[in-house]
Amino acid sequence: MGVIKTKSENDIVILGGARDYHAVDWYRAIRRVASERRVSMLTDTIVGEGFEKIVSEEDDVEQLYVVDSLLLGKGSRLADLWRNLLKLMVLPLQIILLRRFMAKNPTAIMHAHPMYYMFLCWIAGVKCGVTPQGSEILVRPKRSRLYRYFARRTLQAAAFVTVDSISMKDSVQQLSGVKALVVQNGVDTEEILKYATKVEKRSRISSIRGVTPLYRIREVVDARNRTEEKIPLTFVYPFKDDDYYVTTKAVFMEDDEDLGRVSKEDLYSLLAETLLTISIPNSDSSPRSVYEAVFAGSCVAAEYNQYMELMPACMRERVFVVNLKDDDWFAKAVDFARVKCITPFIPSPEAIEHYDQYKSLERVVKQIYG
Repeated sequence: MGVIKTKSENDIVILGGARDYHAVDWYRAIRRVASERRVSMLTDTIVGEGFEKIVSEEDDVEQLYVVDSLLLGKGSRLADLWRNLLKLMVLPLQIILLRRFMAKNPTAIMHAHPMYYMFLCWIAGVKCGVTPQGSEILVRPKRSRLYRYFARRTLQAAAFVTVDSISMKDSVQQLSGVKALVVQNGVDTEEILKYATKVEKRSRISSIRGVTPLYRIREVVDARNRTEEKIPLTFVYPFKDDDYYVTTKAVFMEDDEDLGRVSKEDLYSLLAETLLTISIPNSDSSPRSVYEAVFAGSCVAAEYNQYMELMPACMRERVFVVNLKDDDWFAKAVDFARVKCITPFIPSPEAIEHYDQYKSLERVVKQIYG
């Protein structure tokens, strides 16, 4: 007879897309801070739609039915629609496979990222913790009553809910009546600071968010194109909407750099050379990319958001708050960065304590995983 594990010894399973940086980062961070336990990732996607593989042989990856081979070749609105339809069609099979997995691992603690996987657990009758993404709580429930219903039921069925900001916590409460635990989105501060200290001069103006309407990359380019000083932009993005990308790239300057998806190491190196990072999405919760840019020594141009109020002074003073109604916001943000970046970024102890991803997760791992 096998030994029954106590809760603090139970395996931890992160259910999510293995091509999703956020889910994979969470899995790897939990694996590091809970090294005495088995931490694995259970997934239905690894590559596909032009995504490069980000998990390696060193990662402990379990599979449901992997749909990669059935996806379209490139990201687009059509690809999004087809992926959603495909995942709906294979949902009965995924339910069976998920139940089989749990039958083999009855004491495992399941944690789903983001909403689709949360929904899958609810339908399969598998108790799990959940971490929704910002737009899944802040935007989509306002657009669809059907989505709002399923989101509410999924949240109410969860063993626990974690979110990355106070605004998300409040929205989850309003939507479902569930009290969520705020887990500050952290970054690998030690690794980023290694890159930041190697560079003395910064010149890049960078955009590192997805090339989709949500992130308003076209507005960034248009604002730059209105300036007298035509400054080249560097574009890095983890994903893109192909249709939106084509129309946006049509107004790029010849000297703009289109780097696409890069490794974490290359991203940190690029941010260490960046004077100003631009991030102006329609909605944001607690953007890790903004924190990465600040710790790399860059200034950030962003619309006002509640997460800024929680930043320590050393981080907040690197942020230029954008007013998109001001036609000159881009030029003003660049001028701000040129002055501010004369002084190197030195994180305060408070910044390290609250924004280092490992310190952040160490504080909550016992609370959410026992």
